[in-house]
Amino acid sequence: MKPFNDDVVAYTEVLRDGKIQRAYRGILEFMSSLRSRLEQNHPDHFVSALYAGYLDMTYFAFTPSILKERRLKIAIVYLHPDHRFEVWLGAINRNVQKETLRQLEGKDIFGYKRGEIKPGEDAILSSILVDHPDFDAKEKLENMIEEGTLTFIQDVVKILNDSKID
Repeated sequence: MKPFNDDVVAYTEVLRDGKIQRAYRGILEFMSSLRSRLEQNHPDHFVSALYAGYLDMTYFAFTPSILKERRLKIAIVYLHPDHRFEVWLGAINRNVQKETLRQLEGKDIFGYKRGEIKPGEDAILSSILVDHPDFDAKEKLENMIEEGTLTFIQDVVKILNDSKID
C-alpha cells in the first residue's frame, strides 16, 4: 500500500490546473439548482439539504409524503466516478431497508435494480437516470432528471402498493 503522503502529492498535482475544482463546483451548483427547481415545482415533496460528498457521490432526498410515511425516501444521486445520475429508493435506517427488501422478494420491481443488505449499500431499488450527462445542456438535463425521478416515484408507489408493503 502506498504511503498516504504519496496520495496527497498526487492529489495536489491533479489540482494544480484548476479543472477538478471547477468541475466539482459546477456539479454542486447544478445539484443545488436542481434541488431548488424540484422544491419549487413540487412543494408537496420533502426536499433535504444537499450532501456534497467526498468526490464519490453528491445527492439530496426528494420524497413524497406517501413514501415518507412509510419511512422511505427517494434520493437523486450523482455518482462522480461513474459520471451518471441515479435515483434510489432508500430507507430511514437499516432495519426499514432490510424489511422493505424482504417484502419485495419475488415481486415485480419493473426492471429496477434491487439493492442488497451489505455495508455501503443504501438503495432498496435504483435506476440510472442519465449516463454521461452533458452539464452544458442544463435545462435539458434538469428535465430528464425530473421526469425520470417522477416516473420512478410513481413506479415505486405502485410496486409497494401491489406488494402490500406498509
